[in-house]
Amino acid sequence: MGDRHVWTAAPSVAERARSVLAAAWSCAVTAEGGREELFGAHTVTADGRVLLHVPEGSALLATAICAPRGEPSAVLEFADAAPVPVRRRIRTRLWMAGWFVVGEAHLEFQASRVVLRDASGAVVVGPDEFADAVPDPLATAEAALLTHLADAHPDAVERLTRLVEPESLHGAVRVQPLAVDRHGLTLRIERARGDGDVRLPFHAPADDVSQLTERMHVLLTQASSTACPRALQRQRADGDG
Repeated sequence: MGDRHVWTAAPSVAERARSVLAAAWSCAVTAEGGREELFGAHTVTADGRVLLHVPEGSALLATAICAPRGEPSAVLEFADAAPVPVRRRIRTRLWMAGWFVVGEAHLEFQASRVVLRDASGAVVVGPDEFADAVPDPLATAEAALLTHLADAHPDAVERLTRLVEPESLHGAVRVQPLAVDRHGLTLRIERARGDGDVRLPFHAPADDVSQLTERMHVLLTQASSTACPRALQRQRADGDG
């Protein structure tokens, strides 16, 4: 691929954690009273604090009132699932350990430990780093963007595989868009046995959807000038037979 891409940055771990939090619709709460799955019940402040809106009779409210102040008494878990059907659909998990502070209309979660886990392992995010980080500007739009790319433009996804090293496509049976952020697009390459991910970085970061459209057009233009990988040529020929 040579010097085709000049921008190789990726989100920091803290930014990824904040992006998971920004896009999440549900969370699991484990506390002394047990485990609860909450849907559409939380909001996030600018510095990453989670506000839970729970019914008055919730066991979480009793736990928050009775727990010693400042001592870890609960864990919040957020699962980041790929919007496009792929193997290993859970891309990352975010855990936040800490305690609740009772507010007028919500429970405010004070995190003492933040951990992000993906396929490469778990990483602890420092509290100050987590508070200072900002979500990726495409985080809340990512699901719609990837679903549209996979459903309406499968030809574009196939064309983008021309930017992937041939060795990474050996044995490929399906390629799907897995993730996108301001720095690049990630493809999931599924094989008969196993799968892997390949990242296609943008030439410059995209701060909104219109800039993302331009970055994608650049990638597609570059792909159009590159020969179709032999692995996919063989796959297509086998399928036609």
